[in-house]
Amino acid sequence: MRIGPAAVLAVALTLGACSADSEAKPAKSARSYDFRPGAPGAGDPYFPTYGNGGYDVAGYDLDVRYDPKKGDLTGKATITATATQDLSQFDLDLAHLKASAVTVNGTPATSKAAGNELVITPAKGLPKGEGFTVVVDYGGTPGQLANKTLGEGGWLRTADGAIALGQPESASTWYPVNDHPSDKATFKLAMTVPDGLTALSIGVPGERTSAGGWTTWRWTESSPLASYLSTVVIGKYRVETGTHDGKPMVTAVPESLPANGPAAKSVARTGEITDFLATKFGPYPFDAYGGIVVDDNRIRYALETQSRPTYGQGFFAEENPVVVAHELAHQWFGDSVALERWQDIWLNEGFATYAEWLWQEHAGGPSVADSFTSMYNGYDWSQAPGDPGVAHLFGSAVYDRGGMTVYALRKTIGDAAFDRLLTTWTSQYRDGNATTADMISLAEKVSGQNLDEFFQAWLYGTKAPPKP
Repeated sequence: MRIGPAAVLAVALTLGACSADSEAKPAKSARSYDFRPGAPGAGDPYFPTYGNGGYDVAGYDLDVRYDPKKGDLTGKATITATATQDLSQFDLDLAHLKASAVTVNGTPATSKAAGNELVITPAKGLPKGEGFTVVVDYGGTPGQLANKTLGEGGWLRTADGAIALGQPESASTWYPVNDHPSDKATFKLAMTVPDGLTALSIGVPGERTSAGGWTTWRWTESSPLASYLSTVVIGKYRVETGTHDGKPMVTAVPESLPANGPAAKSVARTGEITDFLATKFGPYPFDAYGGIVVDDNRIRYALETQSRPTYGQGFFAEENPVVVAHELAHQWFGDSVALERWQDIWLNEGFATYAEWLWQEHAGGPSVADSFTSMYNGYDWSQAPGDPGVAHLFGSAVYDRGGMTVYALRKTIGDAAFDRLLTTWTSQYRDGNATTADMISLAEKVSGQNLDEFFQAWLYGTKAPPKP
């Protein structure tokens, strides 16, 4: 077709405009991706294979059914997360149980079991910074995780139910999880058990429903938690419910223990003890209170499961509010402010031991100074709490020398600075993670002192530091 002069001019003007627009708005280049598998561990110096890399979990939403007679568990886990790298494949921790179906963003994904890992390959890569949702249908016969040094933890079958509990890992024995404290996430549980049994967990209790001989108990913990701080306890329990400071209070004692015995009396003081600790550590950080006592001789410890600590009945030969104070102190030190790595566990246990001394003084027992002096005199200083090693992760240095370190810090920087340190720490790192380096930095900031020599002597030295 022949083009006349006017048309030629119009085309020229149009081309000129397009050329100018192209210069003003250069075309964006497509992003290049580097899709690769996430690491099969979080890289903790003590436990390199615990947890996983490549993503950050925001929340777990679990729908689980347990048959105590058969010992069988089935579940559906909905996990929301964000990719922290271009992700072609990622792992979830899942021990003893098998996945029957996995989807990522609603699309079927490939999965395989590799030891205690569930290796998931999505249908397409997950770009860094993008959120995604994983749904895992799974089931089997849950059990314990064996640790040659620290013993067993995880799902423990009982005569009438089960107890899921343990530190440093336990969650992977009953749901797919990134099982390391560095990846905190919210937690929802719908636990279905036969009628007549109780299913206790953490957080705020929800609606309870029954159908066909089964009852579903619902619990929601909206504050992010380290996965080992989740639990479920199934059995025949006396449950006391109420409110404290406008929040739900749930305490439970097995029917096998006296209704008004020392265990029940001890956990009944949860609100009173929490209120006292809040005057030292700042506002209580969670939406619910409580405590669970378990009557099983295989559990000889207490654990600071978030918002509702769990206690072995062996602590309650007589009324024992001191252990309650210890576990409630962890709600600030260890739960709300969680570990970034297991090496720094003195941050949990040292402050909880110090809280025991505070409570004893408050209740008319020995002063904090006397408790410190009694511990200091004749103490074996060969073990240091700052880097205790796996074999001494729960050793006396972490607890006792950790507690002495806290008190010595108070005496070194003075009560006013120490009080600011506690409340600043629990507010600044609330719902997050922190390290020993963070504690040293904050202590120096609030006190205006160089504390390198102090912390080196108290956390890492093998000789008695000078008594403050």
